[in-house]
Amino acid sequence: MAMEPIDIGLAVTGGLLVLVVLGMRVAFAAGLAGMIGLIWIFWAKKGYAGEDFGWALTVAVKTAGQVPHSKVSSQALSLIPTFIMIGYLAYYAGLTRALFEAAKRWIAWVPGGLAVSTVFATAGFAAVSGASVATSAVFARIAIPEMLKIGYDKKFAAGVVAAGGTLASLIPPSAILVIYAIIVEQDVGKLLLAGFLPGMFSALVYALLIVGLALTIKGFGPPVGGFTWRERFVSLPPALPILFVVVTIIFFVYNPFGGDAWGTPTEGGAIGAFVVFLMALYRGMRWTELKDALLETAKLSVMIFTIIWGVLIYVRFLGFADLPGAFADWITGLSMSPMLILVCILLAYAVLGMFMDAIGMLLLTLPVVYPAVMALNGGEFVSAADSTFGMSGPMCAIWFGILVVKMAEFCLITPPIGLNCFVVAGVRDDLSVQDVFKGVTPFFIADGVTIALLVAFPAIVLWLPGQV
Repeated sequence: MAMEPIDIGLAVTGGLLVLVVLGMRVAFAAGLAGMIGLIWIFWAKKGYAGEDFGWALTVAVKTAGQVPHSKVSSQALSLIPTFIMIGYLAYYAGLTRALFEAAKRWIAWVPGGLAVSTVFATAGFAAVSGASVATSAVFARIAIPEMLKIGYDKKFAAGVVAAGGTLASLIPPSAILVIYAIIVEQDVGKLLLAGFLPGMFSALVYALLIVGLALTIKGFGPPVGGFTWRERFVSLPPALPILFVVVTIIFFVYNPFGGDAWGTPTEGGAIGAFVVFLMALYRGMRWTELKDALLETAKLSVMIFTIIWGVLIYVRFLGFADLPGAFADWITGLSMSPMLILVCILLAYAVLGMFMDAIGMLLLTLPVVYPAVMALNGGEFVSAADSTFGMSGPMCAIWFGILVVKMAEFCLITPPIGLNCFVVAGVRDDLSVQDVFKGVTPFFIADGVTIALLVAFPAIVLWLPGQV
């Protein structure tokens, strides 16, 4: 007896989760599961006749082969390598050290000041870097030695850098936000704008946590003083190029003077990368440094695109199995309140993130979860007045996008595969991965508070894109 497509979808998805838990890379696990699922569905349509297996295999291969090219050739995805390149070029241009020095001179006088300075410096660097991994790697080299000099616990110092690096997932330009926008077919520019306030709000919550710990634990994080007003103002000009790049990108994504945008997000990202490149040349970047920046950009971009290719094959299979529609119907049929269902979905992301990387997790789950959340709110085209969560369909898509990307941030520091923690440990020979995981533990509380406030007060997310 032939299985129904939905049953095949559940079986293949279960197999995919087993492969991921066993340690297979998400890209290869998703591609393999998607291929098996497509063959299974097409063969089942023929009643599992032996002579039709070759036909099912041929159709599945053709279907899977068309997906990566048709989707990855999207112009919007070209934002990802340009955003990543901006971050690496900024590092080799010396902008990161200048940013950290400025933050230290202006903020380090507060309790836990050097750690707070690190958080705001990572937030500033996140504004020119689309990759959390790059942010963590850069500040592991710059900020941790400074904190160790004045007596910070090395575990907590590493935790500050790993947690601060996650801010690059929300603060534009963000590669993960671009991927989300493409998956759910929403406006990239509005999503990038929507990430700015929640990203800065998250940085503020981190800073308040550090100050609170410094006030309650003796010798936890001694303040750093002694900087004159002249020294503070002198530190600003070297850090201003960061602001210039951010303004350049925002002006292309969203014209603040009204009227049509000056260009597309893709053009804004390319111009931002070119501006940072010129700054790097002006600051004396040599060929070796440029080559390293380009190689690191290529490595990270290839990793992301490989995940996208593999997962898109699985997503095409899900469409044939109609699993997204079935899941949406099941979610909307539950007797629980919609807000409680949303909270449960976010908690499920927290658990799933312990076993998967952030990009793979979003790519695998959003094709199923996103339609369900939209259905909970009343549909993709519902008005704010008729909606469940008090916002229109497009605004709900933006709000949910920021929530799941914030959950992806959370997953970057959760054991056992918190990627930022591995990066920090890899950069510092004196730190083990276990040390870094212990150091980020307090930031779990901060992230929980941030997510709860973003759920309770959607205006934090929606105010800025609502001005467009």
